[in-house]
Amino acid sequence: MRTPLACAVLMVLAFDSMAQGTPAAQVDVQFEHPENFRDASLDSAGYERGAETQVMQAITAHLQKLGQRYLQPGQQLVIDIRDIDLAGRFEPWHSQAYEVRFMRDITWPSIDLVYTLTQPGHPAVQAQEHLSDKMYLSRPGRQASGDRLFTEKAMLSDWFRQRFAQLPPS
Repeated sequence: MRTPLACAVLMVLAFDSMAQGTPAAQVDVQFEHPENFRDASLDSAGYERGAETQVMQAITAHLQKLGQRYLQPGQQLVIDIRDIDLAGRFEPWHSQAYEVRFMRDITWPSIDLVYTLTQPGHPAVQAQEHLSDKMYLSRPGRQASGDRLFTEKAMLSDWFRQRFAQLPPS
């Protein structure tokens, strides 16, 4: 009776040590001079440059969630965000809609970033990217979402999937 129990315990410990052998994928997001970002504020009515903490936290959390989904164990991705321009604009001359962000086809979101992807046994991959979504008004689900950063998160999801998702073997 003790032999099967001992074997089962040893198997569990062996599988546990194998699982711990490969570190989980990690995403580190940094913001370079967020005080100079073109438009990364949801509440400033467009007069001040810079990024709000809640915008940076939401983007960081979203990118980390994407990393858990798409990166392979052991990969590390460092993303340095250099500029953010959220979708839409505040138009303060509308007296009854002072704090409303107006979405127009010429006010698409954009994010400038540099990323470095490292993984054991491979050379580091580094690139600079300018992300934009000129068709953001046509994106399905936009109007049903209550997320104020829906278009930016969708744009980042598309980029992440295109750059880092593993393609199935052909």
